[in-house]
Amino acid sequence: MIVTLTANPSLDRTVELGGPLLRGEVQRAVAVRQESGGKGVNVSRALVASGLDTIAVLPGDPADPVLAGLEATSVPFAALPIGQALRSNVTLTEPGGVTTKVNEPGPELDGDQREQLLTLLVKESSGATWVVLAGSLPPGIPTDFYTTASERLRAEFGAAAPKIAIDSSGAPLAASLGGRPDLLKPNADELAELAALVGLPDVGTPAELEASPERAATAARSLVEAGVGAVLATLGAKGAVLVTADGAWFAAHAPIKAVSTVGAGDSSLAGYLLADISGADAEGRLRQAVAHGAAAASLPGSTVPAVNQTDPSAVTITALTKD
Repeated sequence: MIVTLTANPSLDRTVELGGPLLRGEVQRAVAVRQESGGKGVNVSRALVASGLDTIAVLPGDPADPVLAGLEATSVPFAALPIGQALRSNVTLTEPGGVTTKVNEPGPELDGDQREQLLTLLVKESSGATWVVLAGSLPPGIPTDFYTTASERLRAEFGAAAPKIAIDSSGAPLAASLGGRPDLLKPNADELAELAALVGLPDVGTPAELEASPERAATAARSLVEAGVGAVLATLGAKGAVLVTADGAWFAAHAPIKAVSTVGAGDSSLAGYLLADISGADAEGRLRQAVAHGAAAASLPGSTVPAVNQTDPSAVTITALTKD
């Protein structure tokens, strides 16, 4: 069982344009898709598509469109009623996969609601192999919420506690290091931002990280040395880097025709977890992560792939040595 927590879920509306986005102009959409989203929700959706047991923990009232979307797609969930509508996000996609996102902040959660959400997470995590803490935090939740959640899970379950994966950004991602997660899943932007926030040596710009797997591995290695179990750094179309205490590897997928990159990173994390549950080694986990991400990028909107839609044989793995 893999449990996901999405503290700030959303109704994701993807608008596909027939040409480049033109600021200040009127453009007609080629297609529109609407799906329940948020990073953790997307991970659960991808796991369900591949037949894995998962449950998405999130705030939301019974009649909220986000929960209705999960019911319609048979994604198991446990929701905490909050008496407020969840946010809506809009993504504009251009030919070639270029995306522009406009994300709402989400409803504010008070102290009682935060505590109830944590209690619900612990309840649903009994017997879980992994818990994924993912996405931005809504207004009212402290930036160290993921560390608090990690500590609560380990205090409740002790040696039987699930492994913890975190996929977030900014201050919540930086604060999560205090919980010593088993896995971090940043993209190049998030890795560069994290390095600056926690005072790592200059790792370069996101573009430089995407262009240099070695540079990305160096940044990730610093996080592992600081107590993180593993870092899966996705580098857009370039591939991904995985760093553990045992080594570092870079994976690249054969070229694909990108349709939408929305949710590709979430699918990469789902692929990694799927491979881990199956007993794969580090290279196997990285290979499936990249295969999942590439498959997601070739699908419209935030559509997630099933494992049989991925092609791990199209992924090349290279071991990276420490400088």
